[in-house]
Amino acid sequence: MEKRRLGRLEHQSSVLIYGAAALGGVSQDVADRSIQQALDGGINHFDVAADYGDAELRLGPWMAEIRDRIFLATKTGRREHESAWGEINRSLERLQADRIDLLQLHAIGDPDELDLATRPGGALEAAVRAQEAGLVGAVGITGHGHEAPATHLEALRRYPFATVLTPLNPVLWRDESYRADYEALVAEVRRQDVGLMTIKTVSRRNWPDGADHSYSTWYEPYDAQDRITAAVSWVLSHDEVTGIPTAGDVRLLGMLLKAEQDRIPPAEAEQRLSSDDLYASPFLAMPF
Repeated sequence: MEKRRLGRLEHQSSVLIYGAAALGGVSQDVADRSIQQALDGGINHFDVAADYGDAELRLGPWMAEIRDRIFLATKTGRREHESAWGEINRSLERLQADRIDLLQLHAIGDPDELDLATRPGGALEAAVRAQEAGLVGAVGITGHGHEAPATHLEALRRYPFATVLTPLNPVLWRDESYRADYEALVAEVRRQDVGLMTIKTVSRRNWPDGADHSYSTWYEPYDAQDRITAAVSWVLSHDEVTGIPTAGDVRLLGMLLKAEQDRIPPAEAEQRLSSDDLYASPFLAMPF
């Protein structure tokens, strides 16, 4: 699998990052098979969060075997110092690790959330405290929504986050306002040498009202190989992107691994996806 430099952290991360949200509601046996599939496929960067159900608990038993050969990232969704500090320490316990490579402020997708996390006594202070204590190697920021790129640009003006995780896919790119915000973020990412990861690669749209949610993702994902290959190919054609987390359902991992290996030109990828009249932003109606 291709690896790309994770900004100034210098880690050579696999371009597919294991999105451990997929482990939040599965058994340990299912989790074990998925984790092994990821390792066999060349993934060396695992991304989890305290808010992903039992996902940290599912990863924990693997740490004795793989901790020294993976980049381990988790997230805190808390906004206050003390609650974030407690959550960071619980994550270490659940992950059976004494150190996390990257601690990310989770779901900072608009200015109000950014203000809460970065104010005096906010979660950012807890993240920095954890870094100074040697519990985490670096501090990053993540977020969903149409305001995420602009919010993350403002975040980089307030604090030198080592990484950013922001949304990108072809349907979002078609929105001129969104594209302008994303490109402004990229310029600052390059200036500060930040590791830029992107989410929602294989999102197709929001689940239609009354639809059977056949995957554990909160959005309806693509689940056909040709469309997944197109989406992965298009995003990874952006050289500013260091990696993309895999979708939050273990059943999609194999198709993402195949897509990374069988990439197609971005113009062909865009053409494949433009034929889908139902392709839409997943942020038109978020369940949180």
